[in-house]
Amino acid sequence: MDQRRDPADVDSVLTALAEPTRRQLLDLLAAHGQATATTLADRLPVSRQAVVKHLAVLDSAGLVDGIKVGREVRYTVRTEALNMTARWMATLAADWDRRLAKIKRAAEAAERDLR
Repeated sequence: MDQRRDPADVDSVLTALAEPTRRQLLDLLAAHGQATATTLADRLPVSRQAVVKHLAVLDSAGLVDGIKVGREVRYTVRTEALNMTARWMATLAADWDRRLAKIKRAAEAAERDLR
């Protein structure tokens, strides 16, 4: 897989995940493998129409995939966008860890110099 990422891809994933109902939808899909908007709406305190709108946002961010089976659309989680965002976050965290370690070493050296 290509390790490069478009910042807009990460932005769309983070924007989609910022809404609690969308996170709940992802949790439900991850737990059940696949589900229709109707099935998902039965498990949430929102209407089917609201679920469809949330699924459209998740689909646009690359987080779910809808496959038409007869008259139904069955949704499943797509992990690629989540994995890409997790790698970006891990890289960001590692950069901060390195910066903080450098500051710690500088502070410890300054403290030793004062003694």
